[in-house]
Amino acid sequence: MITSYATLQTSIASFLHRTDMTAIIKEFIADAEIRIANDLRIKAMEASFSEAIASGTVALPSGFLEWKFLYVDGDSAQKLERRDAEWIYTNYPSRSSGGKPVFFSREGETLIFGPYPDSTYTIKGRYYKKLDALSDSNTTNWFITNAPDLLRYAALCEAAPYIQNDARINVFESKYQMAKERIKRTERMEATSGSLLTAKAG
Repeated sequence: MITSYATLQTSIASFLHRTDMTAIIKEFIADAEIRIANDLRIKAMEASFSEAIASGTVALPSGFLEWKFLYVDGDSAQKLERRDAEWIYTNYPSRSSGGKPVFFSREGETLIFGPYPDSTYTIKGRYYKKLDALSDSNTTNWFITNAPDLLRYAALCEAAPYIQNDARINVFESKYQMAKERIKRTERMEATSGSLLTAKAG
């Protein structure tokens, strides 16, 4: 049973029928976590964001993957619309005090805005982030608790080519995809739970 980073490693070794891969299994897990971060967007990966604009920009948060939404905080919250950086510079070429931001874009590891902010507005919202990597000091996370099979099969997908067991790749990949789809299905069900059907006249 997988309950921690250590037992995840034990499970992977058991599925591979190998006892000589202690160090490399940790690399398989790290690669698996990267794959999962790219494949999934679920509530467990959401985080709140709040940062004041400084010198016209805001730095991306640690572990950032993708924005869910952003807005300018205030008495009347104003949702920001995304544009590419070229569009921002073309439509708001003056990079000095211009007004309250309406648009944002990512430029490297920072956000820029159009118009260029005329004050230190606070930008708030929600984003998807990578979960902290599993390690000997960080022994559990949401996936260990709720979807350990996803981690196991993702790691096994990474391991099979390394040990030249190509015959198992499709099996492990199928198991990984099934675990991933189950999580996504559960997310969809939760997103609509508690809703009441209402009849509309007309």
